[in-house]
Amino acid sequence: MHYFHTIFLIVYIGTTLGVMTKVLMDHRQPAKTMAWLLVLTFVPIVGIVLYFFFGQNTRRERLVSQRSMDRLTKRSMLEYAGQGQLQLPQAHREIINLFTNLNLALPYKDNDVEVFTNGHDFFLDLLREIGRARHHIHLGTYIIEDDALGRLVADALIDKARQGVEVRLLYDDVGCWSVRNAFFERMMREGIQVQAFMPVRFPMFTSKMNYRNHRKLCIIDGRTGYIGGMNIALRYVKGTRRQEWRDTHLRLRGGAVYGIQRAFLVDWYFMARTLITDQAYYPELSPHIRNHCIAQVVTSSPVSPWPDIMQGYMRILLEAKEYVYMESPYFLPTEPILFAMRTASQAGVDIRLMLPARSDSRIIEWAGRSYTQAALEAGVKVCFYCAGFNHSKLLVCDDSLCTCGSTNVDFRSFENNFEANVFFYDRDMALRLKKVYLDDEAECIVLDNPDIFAHRPFLARLWESLIRLLSPLL
Repeated sequence: MHYFHTIFLIVYIGTTLGVMTKVLMDHRQPAKTMAWLLVLTFVPIVGIVLYFFFGQNTRRERLVSQRSMDRLTKRSMLEYAGQGQLQLPQAHREIINLFTNLNLALPYKDNDVEVFTNGHDFFLDLLREIGRARHHIHLGTYIIEDDALGRLVADALIDKARQGVEVRLLYDDVGCWSVRNAFFERMMREGIQVQAFMPVRFPMFTSKMNYRNHRKLCIIDGRTGYIGGMNIALRYVKGTRRQEWRDTHLRLRGGAVYGIQRAFLVDWYFMARTLITDQAYYPELSPHIRNHCIAQVVTSSPVSPWPDIMQGYMRILLEAKEYVYMESPYFLPTEPILFAMRTASQAGVDIRLMLPARSDSRIIEWAGRSYTQAALEAGVKVCFYCAGFNHSKLLVCDDSLCTCGSTNVDFRSFENNFEANVFFYDRDMALRLKKVYLDDEAECIVLDNPDIFAHRPFLARLWESLIRLLSPLL
């Protein structure tokens, strides 16, 4: 027995030192490297398990070949080249070029947008559009629950599949861990093409657990697209026992639907290895939509060489002249984002951050409080939404630029998840999302004095500071 303990200790120490060396050689941000080294040092065995699930760095894997990416983008490229009288706003040319160069996110004019601020209206609209589908339905979601709403959407998709409509469903494997396989098998038997995104099967694929598809996309016949923060779950309509849920989702018609379609088809190729580039998925745009609402659908992922959406947020913050209003359910910012918020605020820009007064995750809430304190000390106004759990992810700047999508202001969204946002360069659209923000702010407690937030019990602040060390891993 003594020899067994000795052998186990030698193997464990050797494994831990090997993992530590790998963490150091990954050349991550120093804060994230230190966090993992602390976990591996002070959380025996469990730290190793956590690393294999959440810590392995696959950012450099080229899981989508450049040739396939070029082919998936070709159709939208051609449509972009064919856009007549496309005039990019001078004030935002640099950020438009940034997203185009980093992300192949092309700007499109002629966009009609409907904004949904509650699940009831959104899901009624979604079901109505599904019922009108004639050629294809592409649905990508982080979560689709096996509840009354999820079954209703599944029934609607099955009905269209029986009518001969192509239906593809992509769901995140970790996001849907609690959903029984029978729920998806039923749809597959009815002819729906169903794919789980990066399934996690112990022990071979544990490293994939850290890289999740958090996007919420739907494209119907290539003419109608949805993007935003809502998953398919009954809580978005009825709330939970603890609180109501508030979220923002958009329906688009016009050029930007090509961008949403491209994002879904890249994800589909990523998992199904089926290249879909036919013109039928990029139909001719409606001649009835004619405006100068310019939009870009921007994606980010751990296989991209740059954190695209994070860089866009930084540029917006640093170039803002009057204000930036943001809503996010979680606030665990990367150091560059916190620096940009601090710099903009100290330059006199009105920076406001809206967070839920009560989160759905206690550990993320604890970790975020020290960052909230830092934001307050930098002059950021922090608004705590009290009318339920606010799951919205939106930003509006200077009455001229706004964005909405799946991206939270946290490490996971900026660095580890597959995310998608639509950016608008249009005054009318910015004012519409500004009104959404201000309506939400009317339900908030607004803090602009760091002393108020700082006067919490010492042990609570100490605990929050300790949990903050784990924030790059959350």
